[in-house]
Amino acid sequence: MQTTFTITTQGQGLYEITDRVADWVAGDGLLTLFIRHTSASLLIQENADPEVQTDLHAFFTRLVPPTTDPSMAYLTHTYEGPDDMPGHIKAALLPVSLSIPVEDGGLRLGTWQGIYLFEHRSAPHVREVAAHLG
Repeated sequence: MQTTFTITTQGQGLYEITDRVADWVAGDGLLTLFIRHTSASLLIQENADPEVQTDLHAFFTRLVPPTTDPSMAYLTHTYEGPDDMPGHIKAALLPVSLSIPVEDGGLRLGTWQGIYLFEHRSAPHVREVAAHLG
């Protein structure tokens, strides 16, 4: 079973896609999710308190600031905007694919776990997440 989820983002941040994925899965198997972009990531993270997403975004922004920050002056890939190369760095640090067990048509996530697309670019984007349930 395969599909592609299309997620429209409104700029940097975490976008929960758990319900969309859960509505699609069926049966038993291993679900693989893969984001088809080089400046966004996938995460399994707490979905009970929105401050977790806020703090994660703030941490990664501080860890890898835009190229306009003097500490990033060494970067050469800057012609696509000050958030582009930092987006690539964040995607290199974070997962671009996830594996999640599926049992009886349900995701075997923990109580407070959710699936997130982590957008690293400032402008809105349309992102694709390929899914395979085998």
